[in-house]
Amino acid sequence: MSGHSKWATTKHRKGAKDSARAKVFAKLIRQVEVAAREGGGDVATNASLRTTFQKAREASVPIDTIETRGQAGYGELEGVRYEAISYEATRPVASRSSSKTLTDNRNRTSAEIKHLLAKNGGTIAEPGAVSWQFDRKGILEVKGPIDEDQLLEWVLDAGGENFSANGVNFLVTTEPHDVGIVRDALEGFGAKVLTAELTLVPQNSIEITDEGEAKKVLRLMDAIDDHDDVQNIYANFDISDEILRRSRAERPSRISRESLTT
Repeated sequence: MSGHSKWATTKHRKGAKDSARAKVFAKLIRQVEVAAREGGGDVATNASLRTTFQKAREASVPIDTIETRGQAGYGELEGVRYEAISYEATRPVASRSSSKTLTDNRNRTSAEIKHLLAKNGGTIAEPGAVSWQFDRKGILEVKGPIDEDQLLEWVLDAGGENFSANGVNFLVTTEPHDVGIVRDALEGFGAKVLTAELTLVPQNSIEITDEGEAKKVLRLMDAIDDHDDVQNIYANFDISDEILRRSRAERPSRISRESLTT
């Protein structure tokens, strides 16, 4: 699992606790609305809605707000219509990224994302130039400590693929359609699942060992992540925990924000 994934899950867990709480809520609510519109308003039959609903609840979004926006997306209420757009980019030190947005103004969002990339050392790429380098997977963060042999047995019995360490916790990978099943099974075995989401996992990672170069990448990640329309960011860089900790200490209000990697 890349350093980016570890950074992203840390941001996910802290997001609703910091100064970006309102922005986190707005992004999650927008995801609920779009998931309901695209797959229907029933969480039992709409896996995407079920996942976004759970993420919103984990972030402490009020249940009434979630249900209202789900109804708006499903067509039961009037609401703003959002369009999903992806932006692919090359970045500092040969890394690659893909950003998923939900916007009610394509031209505005496109211009702003391109400006942020240019300002922070990134370059927009042609559609498809980056996305083929990622695989769609389910990622669940399981609270540790847990005996790794026991966790491996649980993961395999639950239908998961593998797991890796993420500090004292663990990241479990699954096929995209198995996220809910694996989550329920792991919790049934006694594991505490902190987050469960769909994401893009890089096939190969670019290791960044120079702290100055790492800061350039993180600065661009922060800038893109801070945009109101950006819902998810996927990247193939790998930065050590030590460098991530130092960068987080220098910029706590930015690094701890929600990345919504789903």
